[in-house]
Amino acid sequence: MIEARHLRVLRAVAATGSFSAAARTLGCTQPAVSQQMKALEGSAGTPLLIRTGREMRLTQAGEALVRHASGILAGLTAAEEEVAAIAGLRAGRVRLVSFPSGSSTLVPTALAALRAAHPGTRVSLVDAEPPRSVEMLREGDCDVALAFRYADPGGAATGSTTGSAAGSGSGSGGQAADRADQADQWDDLVVRPLLADRLVGLVPEGHRLADAGTVAIGDLADDPWIAGCPRCRRQLVDVCESAGFTPRIDFATDDYPAVAGLVGAGLGVAVLPELALESVRAKGAVTVTLAPRVEREIVALTLPDLAQVPAVAATLDQLTRAAAR
Repeated sequence: MIEARHLRVLRAVAATGSFSAAARTLGCTQPAVSQQMKALEGSAGTPLLIRTGREMRLTQAGEALVRHASGILAGLTAAEEEVAAIAGLRAGRVRLVSFPSGSSTLVPTALAALRAAHPGTRVSLVDAEPPRSVEMLREGDCDVALAFRYADPGGAATGSTTGSAAGSGSGSGGQAADRADQADQWDDLVVRPLLADRLVGLVPEGHRLADAGTVAIGDLADDPWIAGCPRCRRQLVDVCESAGFTPRIDFATDDYPAVAGLVGAGLGVAVLPELALESVRAKGAVTVTLAPRVEREIVALTLPDLAQVPAVAATLDQLTRAAAR
């Protein structure tokens, strides 16, 4: 295999005409130059230099190798400089995917801080809910995935579930089976915990429990419900069934402002993550604390090899700081 260091020596010999002159140019000894030329000829499988008196002359193969050496070494130098820039965070790219409420709350703060600290690092953002965001990470379509998972009514964290629970046909046994079959396995990923996002109740201003402060979810058993994304819907059904009732879901939408609007119009009650409410104006609706406490775990995910990339590591750090704030 031809090595770049051997090409540099060959080019110096060709330019100076001798091993000793090349050694002075390179700042090494004449025997070292001679040894590297023997190694290069061994790799090439043919003589590259011919001694004529006190000078060294290139063979036809040597001339061809020197001709290509300049381009090879120039490309290698450019590559080394680019890698050094990425390693030093003077350059780099991070592809981030996040669920919508994370995109509107955690991500802007984190990316603003990242740009201020490392203006050469470029970040792209795509919205996707888990489990799709986790699939994108494993498929190589992103570098960092902002994701979440709920704790089940028994207290254990569950991964992604994808089936819609809009309606009252799903039993708790089927939901448990779905969780077992479809749970995200994150063991192969680097998991950076960010925060525990509590779920809160949303009721119309004129609701009988609007002034209660804390509401047991069972007290809402007779109300119509507005549900969110498929995973949130499934979680809602699980929590309600653990409290002894199946919610009557009249409306289901992935759009949090639409959920808040439907509640504000008096069409039902809802449960939303606090993170989602940060960017939603719940006009005509009142937030109440739910009992028992229900929350989802917000995390940043990446692959083990990607975690060593400086720009990815810096992005994870800024997401952690944004969550702490």
